[in-house]
Amino acid sequence: MNRCRVLVVDDHKHAQEAICDILSLDPSFEVVGVVSGGAEAIAFTEQWMPDLILMDIRMNGMGGLEATGRIKMAYPYVKIVMITVSDDIAYLLEALKQGAQGYLLKNLAPSTWIEYLQAIVSEEAPLSRELAFQILKEFSAPAAEPEQSGDTLTARELDILRQVASGLTNREAAENLGISEHTVKNHLKNISQKLQLQNRVQLTRYAMEKGWIGRDGFGGER
Repeated sequence: MNRCRVLVVDDHKHAQEAICDILSLDPSFEVVGVVSGGAEAIAFTEQWMPDLILMDIRMNGMGGLEATGRIKMAYPYVKIVMITVSDDIAYLLEALKQGAQGYLLKNLAPSTWIEYLQAIVSEEAPLSRELAFQILKEFSAPAAEPEQSGDTLTARELDILRQVASGLTNREAAENLGISEHTVKNHLKNISQKLQLQNRVQLTRYAMEKGWIGRDGFGGER
């Protein structure tokens, strides 16, 4: 069974413990980290590449909305669900603008949390007609098309792209870089989404055209 690797972000210890207790009710979820702020969440995501982040909105230092925007810009594959005590629709709309997939109230029943998160992970989360209408109005203005460029790749992503474009397997790349194979897979998903490329052949060709590897599969600019 592929477990969903979860990062919990909340600046209250009791809330952290309660969220972990809820997730422990379903073996398909694995808590891989617990941090107390937005900046820590960004750093953890860069290092460990979780599948799902449960992000508190209001925290000391960098808040959840800002952290969500930054994480989704750098790692669009990561699913983020906001958690809060407020049911203000404005928070949900802002969270969705920042790229979050959903929104959970802390006072909901544990069974509701599990059911909702399972739906989020399987991309089947329900949305009420009222909320859908409000979101439709909020997002009615056309958004500018984001520019997809190698310039948006992080240093770690460039290292991984060079490894796999040189013909290495995910496991070999992971061993060379001292990270897990799962982390490499998630980075590759992220790279593919950023560059709008579909497979390793396209990634290799792109890396060659950029001069990141040589025509023989090695070398290139660093």
